[in-house]
Amino acid sequence: MHIESSAFAHEGTIPTKYTCDGENIAPPLLISGIPENTKSLAIIMEDPDVPTSLRADGLFVHWVVWDIPPDTTDIPENAQSIGTVGLNTREQNAYTWPCPPDREHRYFWYLYALDTMLDLPADSTKSSLEKAMEGHIIDRATLMGRYDRS
Repeated sequence: MHIESSAFAHEGTIPTKYTCDGENIAPPLLISGIPENTKSLAIIMEDPDVPTSLRADGLFVHWVVWDIPPDTTDIPENAQSIGTVGLNTREQNAYTWPCPPDREHRYFWYLYALDTMLDLPADSTKSSLEKAMEGHIIDRATLMGRYDRS
């Protein structure tokens, strides 16, 4: 399975358009190689480079979404209804754009192919999603982009 964006290369720079310095929208995502027995997809987007002086765990969860239809191959920019959107670190059911406070940060989009629908409530967090996915992950893929506001 593979996840990529037409807006930036894996490990490349995320265009300003998709950050707090631009239009504050999610970049387009392309998915390929979904296993045949996939019942749903899930995506977690996070920044593991947050200063621990701001967040003790050093992690900001930007997007948590599950029960994405398994035939999804194209998620357009600023997608609003691709599955069930859970709570991000800001406790919002939304995508939150890259906005590093100090230096270049890495942003990871983790894509999961699952053998079930999860049917979690919309107030679920990343940890709730990860727990629900245990034993149901068929395949996974990662996209990483970088952004620096300086």
